[in-house]
Amino acid sequence: MDELNQNPTGVKPQLDFMTAVKICLQEKFSNFEGRARRSEFWWFYLACAVVNYALNLIFGLFSPTAAMVVSGIFSLAILVPSLAVGARRLHDIGKSGWMQLLAIIPIVGAIILIVWWAQDGSKAENEYGPSPKY
Repeated sequence: MDELNQNPTGVKPQLDFMTAVKICLQEKFSNFEGRARRSEFWWFYLACAVVNYALNLIFGLFSPTAAMVVSGIFSLAILVPSLAVGARRLHDIGKSGWMQLLAIIPIVGAIILIVWWAQDGSKAENEYGPSPKY
């Protein structure tokens, strides 16, 4: 982590895949406070999508019902960390984590959230805390 603090360009390096997943599942499992960079958010969602796809593929060979059950259990297992990283990502752009409720609006809500999650966060401290160091 020391090399991250000694970056002369001022540009923060992106998190790698494993670090982002570790942060979301171990360090900040249910932490809805603070901020999350884009790399943390998107790497976590990629990991969840890949695992869900693999589970569906493997258990779908046995039975479609088994695939649905296992996928449902996995989705429930990652619900809290997914909501937490989503809220922290919205905090990084200065929005409330409650804005995730827009997802209940068909199509439009999801599009708005994806656009917000894809925006670069503010470099300066905002009401949700300082910009992440990673």
